[in-house]
Amino acid sequence: MKPRFLKLVILLFVIFCHQIAAAQKTACRQMTAKRVSSPLKIDGDINEAAWKTTAAISDFVLLRPNPGKPEDKDSRTEMHVLYDDDAIYVAGFCHEKSKDSISKELVGRDAIGSNDFAAIFIDTYHDRINAVGFFVTPLNEQYDARYAPNQNGNNEDASWNAVYQTAAKIVDGGWTFEMKIPYSCLRFNKKDVQLWGINFMRKRSKVQAQYTWNEVKPTVDGFVNQFGDLTIPDKILPPMRLSFTPYFSTYLNNAYDKTSATRNGTSSVNGGMDIKYGINESFTLDATLIPDFGQVQSDNKILNTSPFEVKYDEKRPFFIEGTELFNKGGLFYSRRIGGQPIHYYDAYNQTGNKETLSNPSEAKLLNAIKLSGRNKKNLGIGIFNAVVNESYATITDSTGKTREVQTNPLTNYNIFVLDQSMKHNSSVTFINTNVMRSGKDYDANVSAAIFNINNKKNTYNVSGQYAKSFLTGNHQTVSGNAALFNFGKTGGRFNYLVWNDFQDDKYNQNDLGYATNNNYYDKGVWIGYKFVKPSTWFNNLYINFNSYYSHRFKPFLYQSFNINPNINGQLKNLWYAGTNFSYNAQQNDFYESRKGLIFKRPGSLGGGAWVNSNQAKKYYFDLEWYGRKYKRYGGKGTDWFFSQTYRLNDHISFTLSNSLSMANNVAGFAGFTGSNSVFGLRKLRSVENIFSTKYNFNNKMGITARIRHYWSKVEYPGAQFYNLGADGYLQPNATLAGNADQNYDAFTLDMVYSWEFAPGSFVNIVWKNSAYDNLNNNTNMDYFKNLDATVTGLNHDNNLSLKVLYYLDYNKIRKKHKV
Repeated sequence: MKPRFLKLVILLFVIFCHQIAAAQKTACRQMTAKRVSSPLKIDGDINEAAWKTTAAISDFVLLRPNPGKPEDKDSRTEMHVLYDDDAIYVAGFCHEKSKDSISKELVGRDAIGSNDFAAIFIDTYHDRINAVGFFVTPLNEQYDARYAPNQNGNNEDASWNAVYQTAAKIVDGGWTFEMKIPYSCLRFNKKDVQLWGINFMRKRSKVQAQYTWNEVKPTVDGFVNQFGDLTIPDKILPPMRLSFTPYFSTYLNNAYDKTSATRNGTSSVNGGMDIKYGINESFTLDATLIPDFGQVQSDNKILNTSPFEVKYDEKRPFFIEGTELFNKGGLFYSRRIGGQPIHYYDAYNQTGNKETLSNPSEAKLLNAIKLSGRNKKNLGIGIFNAVVNESYATITDSTGKTREVQTNPLTNYNIFVLDQSMKHNSSVTFINTNVMRSGKDYDANVSAAIFNINNKKNTYNVSGQYAKSFLTGNHQTVSGNAALFNFGKTGGRFNYLVWNDFQDDKYNQNDLGYATNNNYYDKGVWIGYKFVKPSTWFNNLYINFNSYYSHRFKPFLYQSFNINPNINGQLKNLWYAGTNFSYNAQQNDFYESRKGLIFKRPGSLGGGAWVNSNQAKKYYFDLEWYGRKYKRYGGKGTDWFFSQTYRLNDHISFTLSNSLSMANNVAGFAGFTGSNSVFGLRKLRSVENIFSTKYNFNNKMGITARIRHYWSKVEYPGAQFYNLGADGYLQPNATLAGNADQNYDAFTLDMVYSWEFAPGSFVNIVWKNSAYDNLNNNTNMDYFKNLDATVTGLNHDNNLSLKVLYYLDYNKIRKKHKV
């Protein structure tokens, strides 16, 4: 499709969409909290006299599956709110016809699973953009989250943790709960009268129904902007927010080398502390001193056949909790901090290097701090700093002499953010990321200005950003530019988005961010229509179409074009299902050759479907299938995913996930012959199996286990290789020295015992086992022989650890000792 035709299509859709009626503004319900004279006993019993002095918050309406419908009398929801000088109190009665109608399962903290829940959401700054949520389930398990906008709309940050008190009871006619939310969990400004945004939610899992007190319309963009209002008429003061979480940990490590039949056992004892300090009522300082992240879940490592770096999920709590300000603009990839040293591979290429004895794959994080908050004028300010120590590899030369080679310099990482919230859920942001390295290594700096503007009715949006990068070192500076612009209709049942995105050939954000490549100019369109009212065969339905066109920024050359229509929704039996199709035109791929040469990647057609059964059932499954056929070389591929979960009872459940990826005659890079890029037609097989189980003794203690085996092999049948011609097409009869086949395995086992012995305090015992290797490029083994070789033939690293964290709240200590 030519660019002029694509622009015409976009223009016609914009003209049509401007004629769609704007969505009506959601009504805002009002309530006033009542002060209680003495603290309440939090035991789940809502018969205390204080609760009877307040009018019930009721008349909830459905969010899904039938938006706007009032809840039934037999399953009605009633909640109450009180407050005192220390906390907000919430109580509720979630009515049900019978106890069997309540969905309950012990899943551990910060998980919902198939549970019913009740929740309260609070927007203390009343900016209609930022909020926090507190959840409780019928078995009194907690889940909490922060809500803030990101590049993809509203973002629920479940990594945020607060220390608050809850109790729940299953009783005749339903279940009841109580919450005590200390003001130390909240940030708010000093005022004589507090006006907060507020909403309440309830989920009845067995019928997949969610209700809210203030109606949340699916045709209105946003979540926090659809809250009601809470007035606290008497003056309350933000408390001194100071807490300490010291930790103690000890590790026993055992690395076994099968080849030499030797064991390398080590042990370590560690200690450190996390600190939270409320500098004032609005801003909080978070610090981690001598952090220890050795117990986080193992990465899902894969065989990477692409020319780009694999992006792994962040699992370290400090870097995922409360980082919504620092993630503005997509410039922060926290795995850079304490990640692989920048000269990691140089240790293997040192002149005279005979053997590399040790080479740490992760740089040591010394400390990190976060300062963030929002003032009375809704200006958000964020400052982040982390320091990573030097890293050294130990190598020997041909004479046997040992020496150390620096692989990572002492490095300081900084982020500074200003985020101004405005009317109509709009905002403007400035963010700067900076990496400073000691010695001769270069420094990096990236700054971005970001805007997100909605109209008064919150039905149209214009957003974007401009970023500039600087790399400085060796007496020279390289600067680059990037820009993004979006315009869309966000309200109503018919929505659209048109966008332009570019980065020049000098722009680079990868020292503290993540990007696969620069030097592009892309444009695209997304169009969607929502059926939010149930019909005879579905509860809701979403039809979408998106397309993009990409070319290089310099030189101005076509790269790719894609069209992708899809449809998905919830059926009347509470299953979810969807299907999608895609067309990729022939591409000019500048990256597969690893040398910037053009590879004419064949055009292709693809399609797939997926279905998820009702997750409230004891047994449920997810099934996905996707296929693709290429126009040249006979290339084709198929992907399957099948996940099954069975809950034996409220305490124990099992999940087995299987994925299979198969491809034949798919052209890709195989290696180099001299300076020439050599390609081959790949036969690819990848299998991933994950088995996980959990057993929860109660709502404070449980055991989880997760076993993952990943196997991927790449073959070039008949050793038929091709040179990449100047025209971008493959030319036969190339030669490639050595064996290009690959047979990669990754095996991990994570077993965790966790006990919350006091609010915010934990004992964790973790056993981890891992093995990663390429089995001598032997692709002749079938899956089961390969699995046996992985378990019995690879070198396994074992790690047993104990970690104790104890939460200390200054306010509680002060009251106890009357400081």
